[in-house]
Amino acid sequence: MATRLLLSIVILALASSLAYTSDPSPLQDFCVAVNDSKASVFVNGKICKDPGMVMPDDFFFSGLNKPGNTSNPLGSRVTPVTVNQLAGLNTLGISLARLDFAPYGLNPPHTHPRATEILVVVEGSLYVGFVTSNPANPNQKNKLFTKTLYPGDVFVFPEGLIHFQFNVGNTNAVAFAGLSSQNPGVITIANAVFGSDPPINSDVLTRAFQVDKNVIKYLQGQFWWDNN
Repeated sequence: MATRLLLSIVILALASSLAYTSDPSPLQDFCVAVNDSKASVFVNGKICKDPGMVMPDDFFFSGLNKPGNTSNPLGSRVTPVTVNQLAGLNTLGISLARLDFAPYGLNPPHTHPRATEILVVVEGSLYVGFVTSNPANPNQKNKLFTKTLYPGDVFVFPEGLIHFQFNVGNTNAVAFAGLSSQNPGVITIANAVFGSDPPINSDVLTRAFQVDKNVIKYLQGQFWWDNN
């Protein structure tokens, strides 16, 4: 009897944990973020604005109709609408981004550590994909899932997995992405590995990538562009 009870508790606990999204559920109608950059107290999220002082503009953002500037080495621009741009998103567990691509522009391999992403193409064609985490079997390789998307097509990138978007057409491309966090975060792989400050010890990267140290030093000497 005790074993069955314990098993039931474990199953319920697992079911409850799976029901949570990346961000915790709000405990009130809204919690508009205040500019807490100078606050001496840090919280998981942002401090709430006095509800009596909340205005319609706290839930409003304008400008996603305007193309992002893709005149950069990557040929892409991401225009995010997270809690940092739209204070009313605080505690709501969702955010948005516009992605603009010049012909053959790339949103390079990156991850969102706190969010799943769902992408819809509205203009042009994008080659997109994500790579799975390390398999349990060491004899297997990480699996790549890819698809070429056209206007109206939708693709989802699971939380935390490395993914990318590449404009395979000779015209501009535009997409919009929804993310399951008010602050999904972005880790661009090349920037993080080769452009960190201070730099990762070249001996570490030489062993990790199994290349000559001069290759690592060359890569660390490059300017790694951020398209956000």
